[in-house]
Amino acid sequence: MRAGEEDAAVSDVPVDEHGAAQAPAGRRRRWIGRVLVLLTVLTLLFFLPWWVLLASGTGWPVPVVVGGAVLCGAAEAAFPVAMVRGHGRRQSDRAARMADTTLGVVWVLFVWSALGGAVRLVSALLGAGGQTTARGVSLTVVVVAAILLTWGHVEAMRVPRVRRVDVTVPRLGPGLDGTRVVVLADTHYGPIDRARWSARVADVVNALEPDIVCHAGDIADGTIARRREQVAPLGTVRARLARVYVTGNHEYHGEAQGWLDLMAGLGWDALHNRHLIVERGGDRLVLAGVDDRTAASSGLSGHSADHDTALAGADPDLPVLLVAHQPKQVAQAVASGVDLQVSGHTHGGQMWPFHYLVRLDQPVVQGLSRHGERTQLYTSRGAGYWGPPFRIFAPSEISLLVLRSPV
Repeated sequence: MRAGEEDAAVSDVPVDEHGAAQAPAGRRRRWIGRVLVLLTVLTLLFFLPWWVLLASGTGWPVPVVVGGAVLCGAAEAAFPVAMVRGHGRRQSDRAARMADTTLGVVWVLFVWSALGGAVRLVSALLGAGGQTTARGVSLTVVVVAAILLTWGHVEAMRVPRVRRVDVTVPRLGPGLDGTRVVVLADTHYGPIDRARWSARVADVVNALEPDIVCHAGDIADGTIARRREQVAPLGTVRARLARVYVTGNHEYHGEAQGWLDLMAGLGWDALHNRHLIVERGGDRLVLAGVDDRTAASSGLSGHSADHDTALAGADPDLPVLLVAHQPKQVAQAVASGVDLQVSGHTHGGQMWPFHYLVRLDQPVVQGLSRHGERTQLYTSRGAGYWGPPFRIFAPSEISLLVLRSPV
C-alpha cells in the first residue's frame, strides 16, 4: 500500500458515535452484498435455459418441465459447493473438474438460450409465434449447444496450432533479422492431467527451431506439488539464445516465487523484473520481463511490475522485447520505450461471446497491435485453457514471431 492509501482506507471504515471503528460490520455487509450478487447471477444462468428450453410456451409434458426445474436447481446448488471444494483450500481436482465443466455447459446454454429467446420474440412480433416455434427454438438450442460443447472440448484438449506472424521491428539490427521467437502463454496445467499434452507441446516448440522461447505466465492452477509432472516437459524445450519466463496473475493465487524457482530449475531464465542481452550476427536485443500487474497486491515482498528495474542498465539505443503477462501492461511499456511486448492472459476470449467482456478489461484480445509511436504488442490466445475445458471460436495457439529488420 502506498503512502496516502492507508489513510484513505481507514477513512472508509464506519465508526460509531465514539469514533470506534466498525470494520467487521462493514466487511460483513460487503460480503453479504457479494453473495447476493453471486446468487443472482447463478440463478439467471441456470433459470434462463430452463425457461426457454422447457417452460415458456413449449408445451412439454409437466413431468419434463418439473424434472428440468429440479435438475437446474440441483445443479445450481451443487455448483458453488464443487467450486469451493475444487478451487478452495481442499484443492480437490475431481470437484474442480465438475465445477469447471458445469460452468462451461451452463454458459453455452445461457448464451444460446438468450439468442433463442430473442428469435422467439422477433417471431412473435411477426405473428409467427406459438408452440411450434417455441419447441423448434428449444430443440435447436440443445443441438447447437451439444455440437459446440463437443467441438469446444476437442479444441481445448488438442495440441495448439502454430500461428506465425512476421513482426518488423524498426530498431532491430540486420544481424537479428529472422530471429524466431516462440511465445507460450496460459498453459494452465490443472485438474485434468495434461502431462502428455505438455510433452507434445514441447515437441512442437522444438520442431520450430526457435532462437528465443517466452512463457508469458499463468503456467498452472494448483500447487507445485500437484502440477510438477505436467510442467516437467517444459524442461525439454530448446532455444538457441534464451528461454525466459514471467509470472501471470494465476501464479499470485499462491506460490509465485516457487514457480519462478521451479522454472529456473528447469533451465529457464526467470525474468523477475530484470533483463538479459541476446546477440546474433553482431547485433544485440534486450530481452526483458516484468511481474504480472497483480503482483504488487499479492503481499509478496519484492514482487511488482517494475519496468524501471527490469530495464535498469540496458543500453537505450538497443531494441527491447518485453514479456509481460497482461496486454494492459502495454501502457507502461510505451512509457519505457519498449519496441515489442508479448503477452497472453486473454485466451482470445476462450468461449464466445466472452471476448466482448475481455475487451472491456484489456486493450487487445488477440493478435498484433500498435501502441504509441514505437511499441507493438503481440497478444497470444494462449496454449491451454482456464476453468471450463472448452474453447469455442477462440482456438489455442503456439505463437511463432519472426522478427524482421527494416534493412
